[in-house]
Amino acid sequence: MISDAHRLQQAFDEAELHADTDTLRALLADDFRSIGDQGHVLDKAQWIGKFAEFAYLSLDSSDVEVHRYEHAAIVRCVQRSRSTWRDQEMALTVRVSQTWVEQPEGWQLAGIQFSTLGEA
Repeated sequence: MISDAHRLQQAFDEAELHADTDTLRALLADDFRSIGDQGHVLDKAQWIGKFAEFAYLSLDSSDVEVHRYEHAAIVRCVQRSRSTWRDQEMALTVRVSQTWVEQPEGWQLAGIQFSTLGEA
């Protein structure tokens, strides 16, 4: 499952980079939650809806660690991105923690949390 979790993380990054909302709907659990750097929480619909005003220009994950449990996997990485939000360009380096859970229909992302890193 470790390599499977890494492949899921990569599929999620690709869907994010290309604003592939159909793939995101399939990858995100119905009770998905994102916790942002300032503590803001987004549910599945809000996460997918962000693409109305947000777009990645580049997205790269490195230092990927995967820890497997019976029906869950934790993926941690460092993510560097360039994006636009409401036509404003941003560049971020964040540490990301993803919680993947095994559901009857397959593996889905139940949660993601971000912490901004300094100049890295």
